Amino acid sequence: MEYVQERVTTLHDFADPVPDAPVDRASVVVPMTEREYASLAAEGVLSTLESLAPARVVVALRADADRVADAADWLAGFDLDTDLVWCDGPRVADLLATAGLDGQRGKGRDVWLALGAALANDTEYVVVHDADTTNYSERHVTRLLFPLAHDHQFAKGYYARVEDERLYGRLFRLFYAPLVRALDARHDAPLLDYLDAFRYALAGEFAATRDLAATLRVQRGWGLEVGTLGDAFEYAGFEGTAQVDLGFHEHDHRAVSGPSGLGTMSEEVGDALFHALADAGLALDFETLPDAYREAADALVRQYATDAAFNGFDADPLAEREQVDEYAASVRPPATDDRLPAWDDAPVAPETVRETAAADVEDAR
Repeated sequence: MEYVQERVTTLHDFADPVPDAPVDRASVVVPMTEREYASLAAEGVLSTLESLAPARVVVALRADADRVADAADWLAGFDLDTDLVWCDGPRVADLLATAGLDGQRGKGRDVWLALGAALANDTEYVVVHDADTTNYSERHVTRLLFPLAHDHQFAKGYYARVEDERLYGRLFRLFYAPLVRALDARHDAPLLDYLDAFRYALAGEFAATRDLAATLRVQRGWGLEVGTLGDAFEYAGFEGTAQVDLGFHEHDHRAVSGPSGLGTMSEEVGDALFHALADAGLALDFETLPDAYREAADALVRQYATDAAFNGFDADPLAEREQVDEYAASVRPPATDDRLPAWDDAPVAPETVRETAAADVEDAR
């Protein structure tokens, strides 16, 4: 049985616990796209939240105008206190443009808007998780919140990405983890030790105290999770951080290529990582780093192939090395930093975002 502690407090699933947690003092943020709301997975998530009865559920919806009324009606069918934040609403767009915050749309921007609405609710804690988890249970929220009631300010979920006798979690296994290892071998930096302590750093599930959530400078796109860790380290450090075992996870898989594939995601994850390291004062050598990344990735490909074989799983080291080749293009100086500001420093108030988003939804109905 595995019970190893990392530099951050690591809570293991030894007895399938559903721990006591302050759910009634938490807002739960759930980002959704128009293809996700009303899906079987999203139905399961919202039905489970009904049984938990959090203080508030904030759904961040990215959808065209003709889908909003249907989404609002669907959400109203659950016995929950909810806020629907239509992230593409015209009033919200005007509000952000006036504040100088217009720009790239993506998952991170959606979560940032929803965090504003959640902070306006004045709950003590915020939980963020995705809507496409097919094996979602009440354990997700209670386990994430448990450390916050025990002297931690930030908690990250981790889980096994194993389905159909294959190892998934490819972007984490083949890009993030070897890149952080390559960097850690070159730099003596506490932030790198922190980033390396998480068993699944790209998991979308985390919980934070209200005060910490208000300090997050959110990446607009797929760099959300890494950027969150950078700010969490600044606020909570090793001592105030926990990671929590959420068991196995099953949700959608992405292709490597294409506009929303893992290759594009690696660019945004890499940008977020490099911006976080620049904040910590690290100067990176991008001339030699790609080769160091490839070397670290090759070692991990071999290790994962052996692990897969041990379990009788299918493995394709050649295909994984081809993925590494594609991800290596993302090991380069980052694009312009366009993080959204911490809500503590934002030029618009959380209450204004919540009210504006509500007006957009009302107009759409």
